[in-house]
Amino acid sequence: MNLALIETRLGWLGIAFSERGLASVQLPRATRAQTLAQLKRTFPNATLVDHAPALIARELREYAAGKRRAFTVPLDWSAMTPFQRAVLRATNTIPYGETRSYAWVAQRIGKPRAARAVGRALATNPLPIVLPCHRVLGSDGGLHGYGGGLPLKRQLLELEGALR
Repeated sequence: MNLALIETRLGWLGIAFSERGLASVQLPRATRAQTLAQLKRTFPNATLVDHAPALIARELREYAAGKRRAFTVPLDWSAMTPFQRAVLRATNTIPYGETRSYAWVAQRIGKPRAARAVGRALATNPLPIVLPCHRVLGSDGGLHGYGGGLPLKRQLLELEGALR
């Protein structure tokens, strides 16, 4: 596994990638040092490289600048459980600028009573932003839980025009 840091308008993102593709995105932090420390805690045996792959860096920067609506980078799904893959694939069908509920995702994967399990799977999403778990809201339409905190979830939804 390789690690890299990417400076964006949202802050510093840390990424992990393998020969299969992007494996992890660390949500934005204010400084390079904070991002690097978190990456090293999460991936203690990985190798830090000087530059992120150009496609990954470009797409994340474009998204942060409001110029990218979908990602084309190859993804490494190998660390995810089959249930989490199903949840994240369903979440990835939520269009840019739109939101859905945890119940909608549960229904979409054929497990209509699994909204809480969907929430747990989204809470451990290794590819936030790219697999847009921020687009999933509570059934009341409210912002509930996000690994980067609710202010970041709100910021991402505002960037996409899903909240005004």
